[in-house]
Amino acid sequence: MAKGVYHAPWEKSFDSILSPLEEFIHRQTTSGILLMICAVVALVIANSPLHHSYEHFLHEELAISFGDKAFSLSIHHWINEALMAMFFFIMGLELKRELLVGELSTPSQALLPIMAAIGGMLIPALGYFIFNTSGPEAKGWGIPMATDIAFAIGALSLLGPRIPKALITFLIALAIVDDLGAVAVIALFYTESIDTMALFYAAVFTFVLLSFNLGGVRRPLPYAAVGALLWVAMLASGIHATIAGIIVAFVIPIRPKFEPQTFIERVKDNTRGMQKSVAENPDIIHNNRFRSLVIAMGDGVKLVQAPAQRLEHSLHLPVAYLVIPVFALANAGIPINFAEFGETISSPITLGVLCGLLLGKPLGIAGFTWMTLKMGWAKLPEGLNMKHIVGVGLLGGIGFTMSIFIADLGFAGKPAELLAAKTGILLASAIAGFGGYFLLRATTEKPET
Repeated sequence: MAKGVYHAPWEKSFDSILSPLEEFIHRQTTSGILLMICAVVALVIANSPLHHSYEHFLHEELAISFGDKAFSLSIHHWINEALMAMFFFIMGLELKRELLVGELSTPSQALLPIMAAIGGMLIPALGYFIFNTSGPEAKGWGIPMATDIAFAIGALSLLGPRIPKALITFLIALAIVDDLGAVAVIALFYTESIDTMALFYAAVFTFVLLSFNLGGVRRPLPYAAVGALLWVAMLASGIHATIAGIIVAFVIPIRPKFEPQTFIERVKDNTRGMQKSVAENPDIIHNNRFRSLVIAMGDGVKLVQAPAQRLEHSLHLPVAYLVIPVFALANAGIPINFAEFGETISSPITLGVLCGLLLGKPLGIAGFTWMTLKMGWAKLPEGLNMKHIVGVGLLGGIGFTMSIFIADLGFAGKPAELLAAKTGILLASAIAGFGGYFLLRATTEKPET
């Protein structure tokens, strides 16, 4: 046992079990692999005798009661409306960080991935319209606009040292802008009707959240409480409730209370105070002065970190390894009727999604990148070439999470159309993932060690 360190009887054993697991789940590929497993499990369940039980479970009502008042949604809606609000919250925090201090913080850094993302949204939508020019099927035009960042980054990370770090950074920035575009599309084009009174309450709650920010409130609980009320108001307003996650993310403070040097000086003062306190009274249990200094230092550790940064760090794992896999389990289950599979594949909706994700995405991303470079508006990061961009463009065709999400909105209450859309999404995502991986593997060389 290390001097001055106390271990509980089983603590070392647990450490030896958990450390490899923690090291594993922190790798970027894990989230994509977990998503793939959950998608396969959902597909197996949907095509097994458990199918009816699976559907029945998802449509079970789950209510929250307040006296004689009850708020009820199906389990499927709780997953898609409430749990996914957490996903949008994390997405909003990532976007805010990138806009303020990351790859999108300066025009010179931001222009190339922004243009690539714009191309990766416009061309896929046009590709979908080729097969669905009118009628209710045309409402699915937003489906191929989205990129699943977890799957795409996971596939890219599998290539290891073959891929320059600048390419991963480029893909992350592109996917974040892509996600912002998807959020705007959901808010503007996938809202059936608007309840103005509920929208007014949503505006009031947003103002309260903004007041917290301006007033220096840094603890997460007030934001969580008012954010929950904002979610309810957004749900009642007709605008998709998950947008509340983006709004809350954008009002969370991004700057810490203490500058690093101020914090360091406080740590030094606290350390001297603790040394003096222990010298006077080595009994830690009854040394109130020592305990108060430790608490003050703990508070300082929190205040030297930006609240947005702390929340992103603490919620990233539960969202990546719980929320998104649960979403996949609830939404990726497609009953496959092989006798009608040819008819499903030939559906204009399926063909539109396949065209948008497999052709529109690489053409839009690579084409708009090439155009931006030719116009002299930006330069490729060092170490990258157009082969890298084409490969990333193909990986951008992995729509999955956001694409399924938009399909559920666009074809709500239309099972045949939804089945066709999801079939196209899963098929295109699988082809784009494998295709992008093998294309990049074939066109890049592993560096010598």
